[in-house]
Amino acid sequence: IPLTSVLCFSELSFITEPSDVTVLPKDPAVLDCQAHGQPPVTIRWLKNGIRLAESEHIHFLPNGSLFIPKIKHTKEDSDEGFYQCLSQNRYGAILSQRSHLTIARITEFELHPVNVVVSEGSVARFSCAVTSSPPATITWEFNQSMLPLQTDRITVLFNGVLQIHNVQLKDAGRYRCVATNIASRLKSREATLTVSKELGPKPHQRPQIIAGPQNVTASLHQTVVLECVATGNPSPIISWSRADSKPIDVYNAKVLGNGNLVITDVNPKHSGIYLCRATTPGTRNHTTAAANLTVLVPPSIVEKPESQTRPR
Repeated sequence: IPLTSVLCFSELSFITEPSDVTVLPKDPAVLDCQAHGQPPVTIRWLKNGIRLAESEHIHFLPNGSLFIPKIKHTKEDSDEGFYQCLSQNRYGAILSQRSHLTIARITEFELHPVNVVVSEGSVARFSCAVTSSPPATITWEFNQSMLPLQTDRITVLFNGVLQIHNVQLKDAGRYRCVATNIASRLKSREATLTVSKELGPKPHQRPQIIAGPQNVTASLHQTVVLECVATGNPSPIISWSRADSKPIDVYNAKVLGNGNLVITDVNPKHSGIYLCRATTPGTRNHTTAAANLTVLVPPSIVEKPESQTRPR
């Protein structure tokens, strides 16, 4: 039966459909599939749209589920991919939702932290990025000791950025990020923070945004971080607004650290252009940076198909 023109003339339905799963290499995996309909009901499996054949490596269980005793993940052959089960009886067939089998791994750092030189009382910023599945949690080490995720001066963002405000001479040293997920733990190269001591009074400095928010596209219910780091003397005050003048969602949005905007459980109403404003206290001196947040919404069925009966 061509999958593009599947017809159903009986109450053939799924009791259980396969769901997304993340597994380690060499571990077993089970993708569940059970269907109900006028017997006999057969279940077949597809990977990336291609029918699977039973083998020593892939087993079809009596209840219709798919069992892989030992997950393979090599350059030549990998079990990672999208799986669907096809349920069929004499009247027609139905195709399940797609299940994404992800093989957990951390491969390498795309971005290592680099050496930074800042003056005492200023702001230091390190960043790193890693290729991983599922997404890794990023923490930081200072001279090979774990740093807290947040203090009154230190902030670690969900995207792996480390911010140190009001830098002190004692902050000088070696920093590296640590990426962790269920598969592994990987450490980046070390970067050195050098702190120069201020001699005499610090001159007045207009606010300057050294790390502004970036355009971001997010899926429904994700968490989004809009970064904003500014320097100046006196230290600027960070505030956020929307370009369309709509109020920022006070229930899902909060400020992390010294001015980063974190929006949790995003939905379409959060889409828009966000403005970060750094202002010298007690003055009108300010500078701004903007970024666009786009929230993707999955398609939804607005009109369901109706069962039909045709004459024999």
